[in-house]
Amino acid sequence: MYNVSITRCMNYNYKNVEKSVFLCLDKLPKINEIIKPGSKVLLKVNLLSKKTPEEAITTHPAIVQAVVKYFQFLECQVIIADSPGAPLGYNINTLKSVYSTTGMTAVAENTGCKLNFDTSIASVDNTNGVSLKKMSVIKIINDVDFVISVAKLKTHTMMMYTGAVKNLFGVIPGIVKMKYHFTLNNATDFANHLVDICEYVKPVLSIIDAIDGMEGNGPSAGDIRKVGLIMASENPYALDLAATHIIGINPFEVPTISSAIKRNLFTGDINDIVTTNIRFSDINIPPFRLPDTSKNSSSIPAINANLCKSCGACKNTCPAKAIDMIDHKPVIDLNKCIRCFCCHELCPSKAVYIEKFYEWNFNK
Repeated sequence: MYNVSITRCMNYNYKNVEKSVFLCLDKLPKINEIIKPGSKVLLKVNLLSKKTPEEAITTHPAIVQAVVKYFQFLECQVIIADSPGAPLGYNINTLKSVYSTTGMTAVAENTGCKLNFDTSIASVDNTNGVSLKKMSVIKIINDVDFVISVAKLKTHTMMMYTGAVKNLFGVIPGIVKMKYHFTLNNATDFANHLVDICEYVKPVLSIIDAIDGMEGNGPSAGDIRKVGLIMASENPYALDLAATHIIGINPFEVPTISSAIKRNLFTGDINDIVTTNIRFSDINIPPFRLPDTSKNSSSIPAINANLCKSCGACKNTCPAKAIDMIDHKPVIDLNKCIRCFCCHELCPSKAVYIEKFYEWNFNK
């Protein structure tokens, strides 16, 4: 059986958030048994890009601050870390800028916790890996006693859903993400890669900020949805199963969940989840709108020229190098495009959209 703790919290008022976070984590007593005073704990938050908390793309700072406070109460040293999306790079200036915009700098100022500015990269062996036997990771992951995934509840154009497991892709540094996308260019292979990362990191606890989530064409260009929940579990796969169940996504259509089930990392049976604080039957969330890519296997990224700012982020982030800037506007070579939708995910102007691809055969 897998324990998933769920609490209600309808807004990001800090007092409300702290009360809900503490109640949520108190219902997972094994955490207090495992994490001892003096432990160095890293919060792997979702800092996909330089976005404000109100945009519901990154983990909200109120959630992060409450989690920091909880583990400081347990006399732990707490560090906040992530490697933002590939075009931003993994360097000190990028981290300073992203930490400031996403509210993490304020969390550090309010709590005295540390922000990670060590941009060193470590090459590691992943003996339990299926797709990734060797990996490059941000070094700080190996310098702490425990890692906690503090994710954001969102849909995802490539992977259907992003939560506790997908959040850990952020331990892969900057530009290396592009390499992994290119070599593992379908959802099934990429899911194996994400589960490999999760099995290497082995988060002792996973938390999902589901007060405001994102539906539709997430993880950055979807629509904000009020959910009003905070969720946590010692098992990241069970937490993702619970989250998809709550928001009406078929968990077996989520590649990371399917991969974990096939590898016998958990059962994948919703009946094996024991909830505390709130039961599934007490939660009534209208199903999330799925990404446009879920409706059509031949979906492609396209450019809205009216929204495009000609910044080149899509070109710089494309793993397949399928985008060229022509007359200061991006042009996608569909023969090279691997449908990873990184351009859609990381466009700061939301100028990349998803459309159905029609391939005509004029010889018939």
